[in-house]
Amino acid sequence: MNLRSLLSLLLAFPAFAALAQPAGEPDAARARALVHMVRQDCGSCHGMRLTGGLGPALTPAALADFPLENLAAVIYHGRPGTPMPPWKAMLSESEARWIAQRLQQGFPEEHAGTR
Repeated sequence: MNLRSLLSLLLAFPAFAALAQPAGEPDAARARALVHMVRQDCGSCHGMRLTGGLGPALTPAALADFPLENLAAVIYHGRPGTPMPPWKAMLSESEARWIAQRLQQGFPEEHAGTR
């Protein structure tokens, strides 16, 4: 491979990396549905205020040391051998990441919108 080809490849890499990144924000209707799902479905184990129950608290303080990508993976794939189910049948990976980001920031109330 000559230097020109290598340089072209290196300059094109950021464009390919951008294509591989998950989509950003869900549209407003889907975001509302995701907030409702977290408050109702996740809240049934993690507490309706997400402060803990059968499952651990999902507050910013409780998740402060949990890497975003790991949290998104737990949401998407679940934790085999535990009560934490996978949500991949209902969510895309980018939606799991969006939820993880919101949990780490302080999850919005259903009536408060999506931030």
